[in-house]
Formats: sequence, structure tokens, C-alpha cells
Amino acid sequence: MVYNREMSQNPVIEVKNLSKNFSVPLKAEGFGASIKSLFNRQYKTVKAVDKISFEINEGEMIGFLGPNGAGKTTTLKMLTGILYPSLGEVSVLGYVPTERKVAFQKQISLVLGQKNQLWWDLPPTDGFLMNKEIYDIPIDEYRKTLNELVELLDISEVLSTPVRKMSLGQRMKCELIASLLHRPKLLFLDEPTIGLDVGTQKRVREFLRKINREFNTTIILTSHNMEDVEAVCERIIMVDHGNKVYDGAISDLITKYATEKYLSLDFDDDVPKEQLEKFGRVVTYEGWKAVIAVPRKDHAKRATEILTAFEVDNLDIQEITLEDIILKYFTK
Repeated sequence: MVYNREMSQNPVIEVKNLSKNFSVPLKAEGFGASIKSLFNRQYKTVKAVDKISFEINEGEMIGFLGPNGAGKTTTLKMLTGILYPSLGEVSVLGYVPTERKVAFQKQISLVLGQKNQLWWDLPPTDGFLMNKEIYDIPIDEYRKTLNELVELLDISEVLSTPVRKMSLGQRMKCELIASLLHRPKLLFLDEPTIGLDVGTQKRVREFLRKINREFNTTIILTSHNMEDVEAVCERIIMVDHGNKVYDGAISDLITKYATEKYLSLDFDDDVPKEQLEKFGRVVTYEGWKAVIAVPRKDHAKRATEILTAFEVDNLDIQEITLEDIILKYFTK
């Protein structure tokens, strides 16, 4: 695997045959069955994570991807010590996460996009001071780090505002600051840009790249926003139904699986879908506009054929997206 910059080859995370099973109660239909289940409840075993293995080196920026229910958040919770594995071995920064040693917890941070750690009715500065005490951060180091993070995220104007009065983007920036005050070596991010506007998403991505560069922070990111992944990560690990289905560089994934290009077309009038299917796979269709996937090596030829066959107002040739590759090749 070749990445854009040199990094340490010291694994900070080592996972071997990691599994997590949950016992889920079965609920039969009907009132009588519900009463019966009170005395004789049946369970089924759900495999949330099934024997996955990988290593992550210091300074890497990893996209941990998969559809809903794939096991992403469950894996992150095992890596941070929140959940106990059913099977397998986990080493993070040389520690066993579930032992929850203070020295380990002071070197990691977990940001959940849909959960807050800051107090709702207090300004974020109060939450920052609380984290300073929790992590025993020396006052000079605390002030220096806080000033750096506030400047990077351009958030100084709201630091005295109660969290409940902030916009979602402002709250997310403050959550990131709270999670980074103790300068963790490992940052776990679960959907950090969910619900944010486009401008704030871009600012958060730039921020993550910068702290990785300047602090050598190892970042593990889960997101359904493929722009987050492509902008921040150089390597991705994909899971589906609890199984690892890909582990490698984004560039390798695109080179191997991007065998098509998209022709985005606007026509003068409606064109029958069956006529367009002669030229390639119709991805979207609205009569007067369509997107057609065509073989990459033949895209120029197919574009010329379409321009000859129909009255075309606009034709745009686009690369297949990372999200489309994942949906087509890696989800069951």
C-alpha cells in the first residue's frame, strides 16, 4: 500500500479474529404468546462483528465503512473499551481496552456525532475546564491547546454561549475541541458531520487533516458521507454483516473497481428508457434527463454515439463515486 506521506509503521491498533455476539429476545405475535414469553423467553444470537482482523499504524487516517448494521460502531466501542468482545484479541496502544486503565483512556478520544459530552445549559468553556480536570492537563498546556484548537476551528465568538443556543455546526466544533484538549494519540469519530451544512462539513474535514499533520493524531472515521472519507482518509476498512470485505488504499479500490464512467445527459425532449439501455446501464432516468454508466475504455465512443442519436442539450462525463463502488461490489 502506498500513501501520500511517510508514517510510522508502529501498529497502534492490532485486532485478531474480533467477534461480538448479542442475545436478542424473540417476540411471538399475539397476546397469549406474549404472556407465555414472560415465563419461557426464547433468544437468538446476532453476530454484530464476526472474526475481523486488521492493524492500524501510527498517524494513519482510516475510513471504517459499511452499511447500517454492519458492525462499525460496535467495533469502535470494543476498541475503546466500552464493549467486551465475545471472541478475539484487541490491543490498542499496547493496552487491552476493556481493562480501562487510566493511562489508556488518557490517550484516546471518541466522538459520537449524535451524542453530546458538553453540558446543555452551560457554555463550552465550562465543559473544557471539566475535561482539563478529568485528564489532569497542566494549565499552560491546556491554554495552549485550547487556543490552537479554537483558532483552527474559528469558533471563538461562541465560547461563552450556552451549548443549547448554538447551531449544530458550532456544537460539533466544540465537541471536537473537548475531545482533543488532552491531545489524544487516537481519535475515533463516529459520523462526525451528520446533520452539518456543507460549509461546516468542509471546515471539519480541513481541521481533521490539520491535526493529523501537526499532532500526528491517528484517526479512525466512520461516516455515510463519502465526501468525508475521500477528503480525509487514505485507507479504508469495509465491513458488511460483521465481516471485513475490504482493507486497502482508496486509490487501489478505485483503480480496481472503477470500470465505468457516468454520462450525465440532458435532452431536448423525453427519450424512451429502452433506447438509452442500448448504450449502457441506466443509473437514473427522468425522461428528459438521465445518467448512464458505460465501460470506462469506451466512454468517448458511447458519448459520440449518443450525441449522434439524440438531440442533447448537455453531456457531462463523470467518474464513478466511492459510494457507488461500495454499493455495487461490497454490500450484500
